Amino acid sequence: MPKLTVQGEGTFDVEKGKRLVLAIEDSGVDILHRCGGYAKCTTCRVDFTDGEPDQMTVAEKSRLEEGDLLGEVRLSCQMYCNHDMTVTPLKRVSFGDAASPGTRPEDAITPEPEWIPAVKVSV
Repeated sequence: MPKLTVQGEGTFDVEKGKRLVLAIEDSGVDILHRCGGYAKCTTCRVDFTDGEPDQMTVAEKSRLEEGDLLGEVRLSCQMYCNHDMTVTPLKRVSFGDAASPGTRPEDAITPEPEWIPAVKVSV
């Protein structure tokens, strides 16, 4: 069972293969996901301290390129928890970023993922 460490919140056991945005939210962290997890808005962005996945979806890469965020952050709606990870959610209700997190994302990545090698976040 992978361990998810959310900076400032704690470490949580998560079901292997769970969508990262849902693992964060279901651990009690108020991460935003305004578009419902479709890689359209970037509000579910996270910063990785450890365990950044080696793959990304084409949808994630496209959205991050459009917002000049590629190599800076990752979208938690576009990855699964398949190993231990340490992340910092960058947009949250408690930060005053929105009144609600948004529509709960589906269990599976949307849109249907097409996997490519990840552009890793610069440290």
